[in-house]
Amino acid sequence: MKRVLVIQLARFGDLIQTKRTMSSLAAEPCEVHLAADHSLAGLARRLYPYASVHGVAAHGLPDPGGADAASAIIKNARVFAELAALSFDEVYCLNFSGLSLAMTTAFDPDSVRGYKLVSGQIHKDPWARLAFRWAKKRRLAGLNLTDFWAALAPSRVPPESVNPKASPRGGGVGVALAGRNARRALPPEVLASIVQTVFASGKAQRLVLLGAKGQEGLARDLSRRLKPGIMEKTSNLCGRTSLDALCDEVSNLDLLLTPDTGVMHLAAHFGVPVTAFFLSSAWCHETGPYGEGHVVWQSVVESAPCLESAPCPDGLRCLESFASPAFLPVLAGARGKEPPPGLAGFRTDFDALGVVCRPFAGTDPVMGRRLAFRAFAARRLGLEIADGPAATPDLAATLDLETDWTLDQARRPDPFETV
Repeated sequence: MKRVLVIQLARFGDLIQTKRTMSSLAAEPCEVHLAADHSLAGLARRLYPYASVHGVAAHGLPDPGGADAASAIIKNARVFAELAALSFDEVYCLNFSGLSLAMTTAFDPDSVRGYKLVSGQIHKDPWARLAFRWAKKRRLAGLNLTDFWAALAPSRVPPESVNPKASPRGGGVGVALAGRNARRALPPEVLASIVQTVFASGKAQRLVLLGAKGQEGLARDLSRRLKPGIMEKTSNLCGRTSLDALCDEVSNLDLLLTPDTGVMHLAAHFGVPVTAFFLSSAWCHETGPYGEGHVVWQSVVESAPCLESAPCPDGLRCLESFASPAFLPVLAGARGKEPPPGLAGFRTDFDALGVVCRPFAGTDPVMGRRLAFRAFAARRLGLEIADGPAATPDLAATLDLETDWTLDQARRPDPFETV
């Protein structure tokens, strides 16, 4: 039986977004191995019980000069040696990071897909090279990260088979307070009105606050702003759940309110309905919830999506629409109401390429260009999107290079390449 390795050393949400890749490889069938950060190894085994999981110290490393660092290096060296001895037919490196690239040097370069390091030079598969180009035009592009990674596999399972269709589970409304980037999350003074509006418009009898240990202050601030009748029904689990307990809690919710977080992807994995709020650098067409029946409220101001690593160029104008009182009746489902300017509502659905966010409220100013991009990306994978626009020649002129089809990129060393 063929043996494959997936290298996914990124964080919580990325591990879950690898699901279509993992499912596609397992469907061949073949013996699937997964290298993941050691802190997420337990979660990886729960997500992918058919895979052999190898824990690698990739995040939260100790002081480089300390004894703990030396121990982590020794443990990683053992894991790398074990993997090198397994003779993989294919290796899928999903992360463009130093440690992931270093791991690929243990394998035959011809067996590595995605990214690899060969004789000290970084190589990208043609599909990955293309992604680096469209990432410069994020507002006009739109391919979910789950589908981007899955396209590296020889064949792909249908997108609708990856996660269950969203449906309430009876355990109340959950609120994920924030992710790693605070600018992507709604502050408590904005989130409180939204939470109360959603909770009051439904039939749930329980509100659950979810977050990491460092977010207890956010949970307390939000709790102080809730009406007494809702506060009495609130359970604050912020910083109080293991990953296993978090899975159990999230899998039973009726609805999760969330920014772009790993908990959002966990809810989608279980088929729990998501209502997400995307602003700043978060772009639902790239990292929105995967599955049918989720809702995303996306800031579509001219500066969105911005660059996560740079200061906000627009004074957090993307936050204004979420703070507007006019948003609350729309959120509650009032008929005839439109969201404030700069905000659009999307529902998740599928096309031949994968998950797609379809607008149902507000104005999506670049929808036509993005659908044309999806047609272009689908054509590159040998797919056709039914009833969609045709891929335009200007897209091919912008995103394609002659070297993509005149040279064998998998074998050609090119230290001077630009993308």
